[in-house]
Amino acid sequence: MVTTRMGDGAIVQMSEAEIRKDIEDGIEDASRKGKCPPLTESDILHLMDIVCDKRKFVSVERGNELVLTYDSQPLKFTRLGLPIAMPQILQTYERVLMADTLEMAYVHYSAKPVRMILPEEQYAVAETLLGTVPALLYGVMPNMPLYTKPEGPFDNASELLPAGKIDEALAAQMECADALENDLLSLGRAMDTAGADGLDLDTTAAGGDAEFYGCLNAIEKLRAEFPRMNINVGMAGEFILGFHGQVKYKGERLAGMYPADQCRMVAAAGGNICGAVVNTNTNRSFPWNIARALTHCKHAAEVSPIPVHANVGMGVGGVPMQMTPPIDCVSRASTAMAEIGRLDGL
Repeated sequence: MVTTRMGDGAIVQMSEAEIRKDIEDGIEDASRKGKCPPLTESDILHLMDIVCDKRKFVSVERGNELVLTYDSQPLKFTRLGLPIAMPQILQTYERVLMADTLEMAYVHYSAKPVRMILPEEQYAVAETLLGTVPALLYGVMPNMPLYTKPEGPFDNASELLPAGKIDEALAAQMECADALENDLLSLGRAMDTAGADGLDLDTTAAGGDAEFYGCLNAIEKLRAEFPRMNINVGMAGEFILGFHGQVKYKGERLAGMYPADQCRMVAAAGGNICGAVVNTNTNRSFPWNIARALTHCKHAAEVSPIPVHANVGMGVGGVPMQMTPPIDCVSRASTAMAEIGRLDGL
């Protein structure tokens, strides 16, 4: 029997035959929904070895290491109540935790509230750059729902749609998308002035296809204005929710896009890196979830014209949905993404 976990983190015992069955089922689910090729028999055997390894922590062979990017690094410390300033937190990531890249972020981690404090955030970025070496990004969530009433000025489509006000709901979403685009442009310009190495738009399209549209337009304009800016786009889910349903970018409908097409759209807009996401099903086993995530992400990496850094963490990338993800699953998921998925980073 092999000790593994469910998608909610619960420890379970499974036979190798049961693990093989779950892996095959996870591959079939991803291949059918994402219209992507299944993992090969060699891939399945390799994944079996990783999942069934009796060690608690599993890692890659030398030479298979991947570069790591992070979301909201400072918040990981401040949420623990540690009274450390953000520049010093990032120095800790660099000098103690050996981070490959750094990310500055405001505590709310959303684009809309950051626009009110851009000068203060510029100072924090500039101070951090004086004492660190790795690439420093500035990260925000687009979080388009913040632009709706009562937090924002625009009507809420989720209230208009049940009332049968379809046209008004569609128009409200596009108004929000325009406001989001403008805020992302202001953020990009401010952070370039401060010296940041780029932006990380994290949890992109959580607000649906109109949010993705606003982000893609902002990326396209930032790329034209700042040809050397690094723009990392981490997605929110494995497919784009069609809250609007009719939004198109460069002639392609955004609703329903899975990781491979998401990466292609990010590249078309001018993004440098796409963070593919596959959501964890808490009712299924870790073997099922990692096989499914791996199938989507391997295909995305194969067809994407830009590097793909899969999101592997709390509730995504095959990892159980827990506030502190279990290292046995995180290490196995990371190893599988590197050695089987052949991704460019995590």
